[in-house]
Amino acid sequence: MVELSLTRFEELVADALDTIPPELTRLMDNVVITIEEDPPEPGLLGLYEGIPLTERGEGYAGVLPDRILIYWREICAICETPEEVVEEVRITVVHEIAHHFGIDDARLHELGWG
Repeated sequence: MVELSLTRFEELVADALDTIPPELTRLMDNVVITIEEDPPEPGLLGLYEGIPLTERGEGYAGVLPDRILIYWREICAICETPEEVVEEVRITVVHEIAHHFGIDDARLHELGWG
């Protein structure tokens, strides 16, 4: 387990977001990324809640933003070094953003992100 302050963890999430190519981040729409202390179930590192871009139609309007939740304590709990936390945060952020783009877990596993 790695002990990190919430502030440091937030910096790691921001750093991970900076690694996403700008041409992709420009396409992200109506989504907010938040950090939560603990997941609703053990073992969950991140969660995407919303309507993926690929499923939004003409009737998509006036809805609350999609949410990407990154679980601070759960990620720190499974890592043994600060470097592992950095890598796990990056993987989790990319994984959840992929869900926003409509990529499911099976495809993410095929691509090596699962």
